[in-house]
Amino acid sequence: MMLAAGETPVYLGPIVALLVAAGLIGALFVRLRVVPIVGFLLAGVLIGPHQLGVVADETQVEAAADIGVMLLLFTIGVEFSVERLARIKRFVLGGGTLQVLLTTAVVAGLCVLFGLDWRIGVFTGFLVALSSTAIVLKVIAAKGVTQRPVGQASVGTLILQDLAIVVMVLLIPILGGEAGGAWGIVRALGTAALVLTAVIVVARKVMPPLLERIARLCSPEVFLLSVVAIALGVAYLTSLAGVSDALGAFLAGMVLSESRHSAHALSEIMPLQMVFSAVFFVSIGMLLDVSVLAELWWMVLLAAAAVVAVKVATAFAAVSALRVGARTAVASAFLLAQIGEFSFVLQQAGAEYGLTPVGMGAEGGQLLVAVTVVLMTATPALGALGEVIARRLPEGAAAPAAGATAAAADDTRDRVLMAGWGPVARNLGHYLSVNGVPSTVTTLSPDLAADAENLGHTVVRGEATKASVLHEVGMDRVKLIVIAENESEEATHIAHVLNGLAPGVPIVVRPTDTTDVVGLYDASVDRIVDTHRAVTEPLGGTVLDLLGIDHTHRGHPDPTVVTRFVADPDAACAHMEELPPVLPKSPGCTECLRKGRRDWVHLRICAQCGFVGCCDDSPGRHASGHADRFGHPVLFSAEPGDGWAWCVLDEQLVHSAETPAGAS
Repeated sequence: MMLAAGETPVYLGPIVALLVAAGLIGALFVRLRVVPIVGFLLAGVLIGPHQLGVVADETQVEAAADIGVMLLLFTIGVEFSVERLARIKRFVLGGGTLQVLLTTAVVAGLCVLFGLDWRIGVFTGFLVALSSTAIVLKVIAAKGVTQRPVGQASVGTLILQDLAIVVMVLLIPILGGEAGGAWGIVRALGTAALVLTAVIVVARKVMPPLLERIARLCSPEVFLLSVVAIALGVAYLTSLAGVSDALGAFLAGMVLSESRHSAHALSEIMPLQMVFSAVFFVSIGMLLDVSVLAELWWMVLLAAAAVVAVKVATAFAAVSALRVGARTAVASAFLLAQIGEFSFVLQQAGAEYGLTPVGMGAEGGQLLVAVTVVLMTATPALGALGEVIARRLPEGAAAPAAGATAAAADDTRDRVLMAGWGPVARNLGHYLSVNGVPSTVTTLSPDLAADAENLGHTVVRGEATKASVLHEVGMDRVKLIVIAENESEEATHIAHVLNGLAPGVPIVVRPTDTTDVVGLYDASVDRIVDTHRAVTEPLGGTVLDLLGIDHTHRGHPDPTVVTRFVADPDAACAHMEELPPVLPKSPGCTECLRKGRRDWVHLRICAQCGFVGCCDDSPGRHASGHADRFGHPVLFSAEPGDGWAWCVLDEQLVHSAETPAGAS
């Protein structure tokens, strides 16, 4: 009965429309090289109840949007660890604090000047003071300036804004007239301090051993569920204490950032966070009524211009106070010139106490939505404008940002990334350490991670296929990637992902089972160490050494390099079509080496299975013998510089696609 066709759920159509519109418009904006969040906003405007009405009731997506806010703040909290805060503390405590205070004061002053109550002015100042963390981080990451002074100044200011929301939310009841005077402010700040202390103390005592036990299960599904439960659970507990649930999620992320499993947690929750965050931004766009925008367009443009002017001026003053130079201050100020997504969290909190933007009621809410959507959409252009203006200013003697010198000095590829940890990787790690080569290990297992750390390796907990884990690894320093502890199918998947995220970095794979040569070849793996040969050949060499038998050979073909013969497309031989990539079975004639002989003349490789045999001018003639025995007719030359193959059945010489027909 449950599987029988029935009435379509009410929520299904709107959710499908929301996700499809977000995906299509987001993809369009990615093609236009604009951050997809802008596309999500416009998708919401398009399908919302005020325009096409595809989603007629916004309450149908409010729950998903609320979860999106919490997960977004949670991931921001995870990324902004205490260690990271310490590195840019002068930008956070100095520039960020000054920017929030100046913006709030200027906006409140302007509101009072126009006859509004000071409480409305301060509330509006709170709304304007916040910038879009999500969009600005995307823009500076796309520009590659995260570690430069302009990026650090922007990030430091954003962190302080996110932290300031805690105090702002607690002050809203006072601004709404439900708690009075200085005592109310002191009580609100005291409540914030108690909640922060309680969450941090309890979480630091409970969370590390809890995550350690969960991680030992090595189950991504269980770990993901646990991380989501922690994020939403802490959010729920803080809401019971009278603090915003979204802020509780942010605090949970901040605490989790101190755990050894922070990168793993971030990698697991990011796909989920992206979906719900897209819903959140679409839901913001749905609030906009284009008819109101058309009617009040002059007010929207005037308000947007005023916001940009105020925020550029206050952010410039705040960053300039840190003496980082006018260019950095101008570029940062224009990046921060929009209104942030969390202003809507404050707006909803203020509405419960009768507070609206500039005291305009419902029209004020529409004005805030319109200005926010316009400025969020214009953020990439504002950032570019800031760069243009900054370049025209005289260059000051700005002090380098904290850690910038060290980052520049470390900007070299000198590190080996080992994806996975086990007996083979352990031995390889020892070999690298002895030879002074630094290495980083990624693994899900806490026990294996502890073992690697005890041996002096840098360890990042998580799967090597997750972007946040690789960000923690620092792929700009990785010179070589080794995948040594996975089955062939898993290794192929990891190699595909790593080759896409770190193109040009060589990849070495040692599968633990039968080698999938075709899959690894398609994944652009540079070297394959076959498990059985990796054991047999050193063992055979050791035995021959003890027997006093010279077993040196020419050293080609390389049995770790996948090769493929691609025939000239004009070749008439049908046996040359679609030959697979093969891994040479040995560094010389396989049969001759088994017999301890090295008297071959030339070598040929079977284009079907990788067997290496000696030519017909050699005593053994093992290449032709293999072709006759196994029905593999195509043999191609293993000699350096040769580019031809011989079909035993058709007795035809065929040149490769890269070799001219007249070449020998």
